[in-house]
Amino acid sequence: MKELAPSILSADFSKLGEQVRMTEEGGAQLVHFDVMDGHFVPNISYGAVVLKNLAGKTSIPFDVHLMIENADDYIADFVTDSTKYITVHQEACTHLHRTMSHIKELGVKAGVAINPATPVSSLECVLEDADLILVMSVDPGFGGQSFIEKTLEKTAALDKLRDENGYGFKIEMDGGIGPDNLDRVLSAGTDIIVAGSSIFKCEDIRERTELFLNLMRK
Repeated sequence: MKELAPSILSADFSKLGEQVRMTEEGGAQLVHFDVMDGHFVPNISYGAVVLKNLAGKTSIPFDVHLMIENADDYIADFVTDSTKYITVHQEACTHLHRTMSHIKELGVKAGVAINPATPVSSLECVLEDADLILVMSVDPGFGGQSFIEKTLEKTAALDKLRDENGYGFKIEMDGGIGPDNLDRVLSAGTDIIVAGSSIFKCEDIRERTELFLNLMRK
């Protein structure tokens, strides 16, 4: 089943709980948290306190994307009863397999993200153990960027590797995804769609969430 994970990076934080509930009412299956440290990516977003304040206020599981250096020092801070995935970047983890094991030891599914310029081959040693592979379809750091078409080839390659080897990971794409390119993203093998500004910047967030899900079910 295809899933939608609205990214709160584009939400109005003065109305965060209300807006997340709108996505829940619209049928979203995950809440996506883009955590940035101003070092690995050129922007600072928010920390674990935002996630912890939302825990218990929505029934949607949390999908945490750590765009940070020294992720191992902070992973435990993002573990709540609502946390389903914690994803770290291949480019930021010296000992990636160890970091993934750390996430799983805390009772959370482990994901690995790759930037648009990072090849799929860099994940060869962790594909068997990963629960989620996140393909960035924009350069990370800011919301509202344009989709990089070339990243669809990486998603298709991951889907092929999964089928050929019986891997169990889900494929997620994040960045520049809207109703106009959603079909291409899904056709490449994507299981989880991350959408930020294309949902939270709309006048009716619940209606927009429903539109995405209706298109995903076609």
